[in-house]
Amino acid sequence: MKTHPLIRSLLELRGNARSCIYTEPLWGIPYNLFIPYVSIYMLAFGLTDSQIGLIASISFFFQIITALLSGALTDKLGRKKTTLFFDFLAWTVPTLIWAVAQNFYFFVAAAIINSFWRVTMNSWTCLMVEDAEPEHLVDMYAWVYISGHLAVFFAPIAGLFIATYSLIPTMRGLFLLACGLMTFKFLVLNAYVKETMVGSVRMQESHHQNLFSVLKGYPAVLKQILRTPATLYTLGIMLVLSICTVINGNFWAIIVTQKLNIPTSDLALYPFARSALMLLFFFIIQPRIKEMHFKIPMIIGFICYILAYVLLINLPEKSYFLLLISVLLEACGMTTVGPLLDKMTVVTVAPQERARILSIMYVTVIVLTSPFGWIAGTLSSIDRVLPFLLSLALFAVGAILTWQAALLSENVANQPVG
Repeated sequence: MKTHPLIRSLLELRGNARSCIYTEPLWGIPYNLFIPYVSIYMLAFGLTDSQIGLIASISFFFQIITALLSGALTDKLGRKKTTLFFDFLAWTVPTLIWAVAQNFYFFVAAAIINSFWRVTMNSWTCLMVEDAEPEHLVDMYAWVYISGHLAVFFAPIAGLFIATYSLIPTMRGLFLLACGLMTFKFLVLNAYVKETMVGSVRMQESHHQNLFSVLKGYPAVLKQILRTPATLYTLGIMLVLSICTVINGNFWAIIVTQKLNIPTSDLALYPFARSALMLLFFFIIQPRIKEMHFKIPMIIGFICYILAYVLLINLPEKSYFLLLISVLLEACGMTTVGPLLDKMTVVTVAPQERARILSIMYVTVIVLTSPFGWIAGTLSSIDRVLPFLLSLALFAVGAILTWQAALLSENVANQPVG
């Protein structure tokens, strides 16, 4: 019997890539169990839509700082050490704070500390991809997504516990579970990875420099980004998805429970359906499109996003089935656009400056995204449909940027050599 391409690539992984992918479910499963309920968990403590949006903006403000430092920290401390220390800080500590939260200030404190995940996003990405085989990149990112969506098999349990024990006690338990599993994952990952070759070189080069000296090299790196149109288009698409993720993550549960009047205990059905479809998509469709040019799959993905949100904002109350269709269309968009964009992010940056280029790209995305938590919160307080109208416009921009990036890559490919 022929082995499925995704399974084959998983078995062929070696070294850091294997360790990063194999341990990822210990982070992805608990994260995806609690994340659908975070905004309504905050509502349960009396927070308003505007306060929830403000917390998102505060988080993004601090993410600007941590993302700016992430490249220098990753180069100076090394990929391995940076990942271990800042994973503890960014996830072990905040999940404990969320578990004992009492009011607005607990959530602000947790958001500020959690902002250090931007450091590990950089260091962990470098740790995973720098010594990996290029042909495995799309499949590796597919497995990262799959690892998180394995929570699909446990999501109904979360909904059942909410129905039985109410929202707040269940969420406290989910956060404590996340704290334990994530911390275990950080320890196991650190035990099985080693510093990458590029990381070792960068550590030696920055050994006698202080952190601010390493940061002085950023202007030259920024010029390199500005001279690379492919990276700029990738950056634009990253920004679109970042803003829309903020809107969806903070206000989807609110529009569903407050406007569509669907009970909180039923929310778990929708992440379950979305994740189930995404898992099927990764195993059935992804192997067929991973070798395709990114243009058609990504544009189709943005069209799916647009259709999903057009349907969402026009739903009448208690529209369980139509909401399911909206969620499934969104899942198609996520599984099509996400892994291909991740590959674009890796292949359009210079390997020797990957940490600092990614750092600047993340900072740019965060700076431009940060006001949108507050903006979306203000829009939601006026009409809970408005944040999703904003997302619709941004998805259209994402499709246009994808088209332009495709034209650029085709022109480069058609240029004569010599």
